[in-house]
Amino acid sequence: MTNQRRTGLKNLYREEFLRSPAWFARRDRWFRTCGTDGTAPCAACGVVTAKSRLELHHRDYEGVRIVQGTWQAWEDDDDLIPLHPHCHELLHRLIDRDVVLARHRSRRDASDHALRILQLKLRDVEPAS
Repeated sequence: MTNQRRTGLKNLYREEFLRSPAWFARRDRWFRTCGTDGTAPCAACGVVTAKSRLELHHRDYEGVRIVQGTWQAWEDDDDLIPLHPHCHELLHRLIDRDVVLARHRSRRDASDHALRILQLKLRDVEPAS
């Protein structure tokens, strides 16, 4: 088992799914259900931001499927976490660089653990004036 992102290999998830109509519809549905007025707090730093400035991190990929050649997005709401792009990148760096998170935990457990680390580090920082 590995949670590390594959580099150099064609990644259908990134190259196709995240550009598919199914993903954009699922993303919009998540914000309608879980966000408020097109905004949501970043799960890492807590800053409320417009949906256009947030990405959704997958805690689990079970809902991402190809059915008869068409991408389907059946993720549960709690499988998606809103993050600023920078916070999202930090989350992946934590998972990718920690051997235990990258190789010996489920993706859900690795994501949850890395998110707790980010919350502790980012929420203690005072905003610059």
